[in-house]
Amino acid sequence: MPRMDDPIHLEKFNHNCSVELKVSSDKFKHTRSQQLDFFLVLDLEGKVEILEFPVLMLDANTLDVVDVFHRFVRPSAMSEERTMQYIEGKYGKLGVDRVWHDTAIPFEEVIQQFEAWIGLHHLWEKELPGDLRKAAFVTCGNWDLKTKIPQQCRVSRMTLPPYFMEWINLKDIYLNFYKRRATGMMTMMRELQMPLVGSHHLGIDDTKNITRVLQRMLTDGALMQITARRNAEHPENVEFLFENRIR
Repeated sequence: MPRMDDPIHLEKFNHNCSVELKVSSDKFKHTRSQQLDFFLVLDLEGKVEILEFPVLMLDANTLDVVDVFHRFVRPSAMSEERTMQYIEGKYGKLGVDRVWHDTAIPFEEVIQQFEAWIGLHHLWEKELPGDLRKAAFVTCGNWDLKTKIPQQCRVSRMTLPPYFMEWINLKDIYLNFYKRRATGMMTMMRELQMPLVGSHHLGIDDTKNITRVLQRMLTDGALMQITARRNAEHPENVEFLFENRIR
């Protein structure tokens, strides 16, 4: 179990988002009824192997952050020397390299703990494997779930978990709702005149900022719909459900 009670970790990563990401009641006049009850906002970090797996669980009705899952991930197929260089280059400049070393665990353990977490919130049951219940992942782009999760599963010699079969790409929703293209989170925030919170490219902070964009879009009246879905028999094949989408 990672040392999530490590004082430095707690000082750097305040996971209580109840105030930081609270939406005032006067913003709700344009909100629509959603098809889902919860959104799981995910933004992975790590191009060679996954280094960080943060998820914010947002209530689709109240727009409150219900809970946060955050784990640093220890690579399984890289040498110790390469890992040290990788972490120093990625997290050293952000001042969280020590926290990473103190708390990072293998991807398989992260997934086991994540499954316990979504089970605790009654979003999925291991005994009844399948899609999430009235919930969906929200990502900024397709890379996280289309490409990186399957890659990491292969490296970690794991079967792709069934709840990674579909997701909402916020870029596609943004394009179809606002009728303008946004190539990334920073573009969305700039167009929506939203200041950045925390450090860009620190997964937990990017996840918070994507959540803020999601909250803003919901209060503006956007409807969140699944934008991509894997073929059940051939999971490597992904169907994109929006004709007008960011490619």
